[in-house]
Amino acid sequence: MLVLLPPSEGKDAPSRGAPLDLDALDHPTLGPPRQEVLDALARASAADDACTVLGVGPTLATEVARNTALRSAPTAPAREVYTGVLYAAAGLSGLDGAAAARAAGTVRTVSALWGLVSPDDRIPAYRLSMGTDLPGPGPLARFWRPHLGDALAGRTGL
Repeated sequence: MLVLLPPSEGKDAPSRGAPLDLDALDHPTLGPPRQEVLDALARASAADDACTVLGVGPTLATEVARNTALRSAPTAPAREVYTGVLYAAAGLSGLDGAAAARAAGTVRTVSALWGLVSPDDRIPAYRLSMGTDLPGPGPLARFWRPHLGDALAGRTGL
């Protein structure tokens, strides 16, 4: 069984932790598209119209600016970064032992930046919505569709 969680807009920014290691994230076939979106997000977030491009208000400008340094930002397991009602109810951050291992093997979050994220994947907090038309990759939902289809087919045997 594979449980897919929708993207989380809410994220807790890790205050310490190793920097991002794209090669260590689950679903290594997503490496090149992750790199493409990460680079495009950094460029867009550094632009004067970053909040407009990313579809957020000026109150989120600090979070948008944080997108420019994601490669060196502290990371934490995704189960600790993603927040919100669904993630609190899922209780992923409170699992340990066999339950945590089972979740790591069967739960994925669909992410506008990473494609698919395992609860154990170490990621920084970021601001990006799947509904964004990001300069370069274009509309992210359309961009990710073929990549996620391939990654999920490999995972589920479909």
